[in-house]
Amino acid sequence: MRAKDSARLSAIRLLLAALKQREIDERIELTDADVLSAIDKMIKQRRESIAQFEKASRNDLAAGEKFEIDVLSAYLPQQMGEAEVAQAVAAAVAESGASGIKDMGKVMAILKPRLAGRADMGAVSSLVKAKLSA
Repeated sequence: MRAKDSARLSAIRLLLAALKQREIDERIELTDADVLSAIDKMIKQRRESIAQFEKASRNDLAAGEKFEIDVLSAYLPQQMGEAEVAQAVAAAVAESGASGIKDMGKVMAILKPRLAGRADMGAVSSLVKAKLSA
């Protein structure tokens, strides 16, 4: 507030409002995992908005969304590298005893709490699918 960075302040207020709304709607006290999933959801929404804005040639609006992603990303833990994610997928497949694509749900159930906020779950899902179909 004191720095007069209104765009950053707006993004942070939006995050706090979303967290408060979720607490009120679900009548729970949010855990760290809940906060991370809320931030992930907001970032995913921003990415979808950027795609739509760029499709409509509204680069000014897309730039605003990219800035909000940068602000929100600062509140996530450091992202895992591809090698670390692949290693986690291999460990989860071995741990669950998955043998085919039908066991993908078991593997994802193991991975989701471990990788939440630290890796893009869409990319993790495609890695799991590739590993199980091979």
